[in-house]
Amino acid sequence: QQELKLKDKECERLSKVREQLEQELEELTASLFEEAHKMVREANTKQAASEKQLREARGKIDMLQAEVTALKTLVITSTPSSPNRELHPQLQSPSKAGFRKGHGRNKSTSSAMVSAASQNVTPEPVSHECKEVDAILFAEFQAWKESPTLDKSSSFLDRIYREDIGPCLDFTKQELSELVRVAVEDNTLTIEPIASQTLHVVKMSAEECGGPKKCALSGLPRTCKHRIMLGDSGNYYYISPSCRARITAVCNFFTYIRYIQQGLVRQD
Repeated sequence: QQELKLKDKECERLSKVREQLEQELEELTASLFEEAHKMVREANTKQAASEKQLREARGKIDMLQAEVTALKTLVITSTPSSPNRELHPQLQSPSKAGFRKGHGRNKSTSSAMVSAASQNVTPEPVSHECKEVDAILFAEFQAWKESPTLDKSSSFLDRIYREDIGPCLDFTKQELSELVRVAVEDNTLTIEPIASQTLHVVKMSAEECGGPKKCALSGLPRTCKHRIMLGDSGNYYYISPSCRARITAVCNFFTYIRYIQQGLVRQD
């Protein structure tokens, strides 16, 4: 009888040990499964983030390549023998030029064109073999290209500012012209078309911001199809087509030299 009691106690003890082991095994199994699921979730999250970054990077590369190609076409093809008429409204056909007053920096050339048009003389086509390069400007550009910088102290950019950017962004409203120049340099200027059905309610006076029928930069009554915003000010300024062409010309130049500085333009 005593022996049976001892065996019962032993069996009871072993049963408790078995139950304890089974419970520990279940907890360990659950912990392992939870850890495994956690690792899988983290791996999936990292993979999704990596794939998203890859897609964004490829999209940015495609966008930059498209912009470089477009800028090459825009900048390189705008030569004396084949000017870009969008950037130079003064070169429109005589029938259109009579109704538009574009911004012409080269007054002698503009006068010659008007004179030729008035006398019904067909100008001779420009020979593509008579291209002349400014040796000094080209040498300054070559020196700048060795170490591209946006610093105005370089001879190349100093000349560009004096001979091109300055006159191009010299509008009647001097104070606003200076703000536009700074925004272009800082790459914080936004140009957008004006929606015909809705007009933005500006915070500043109509005199300062212009309107759909008045250019804020020239102060002249013009039909304005675009408006600009300087940085994050929230103020829009309505601009005429000729002012837009001058601003976009400078913006395209800055975009292109930034691409050169960043090594995005292949040099053969």
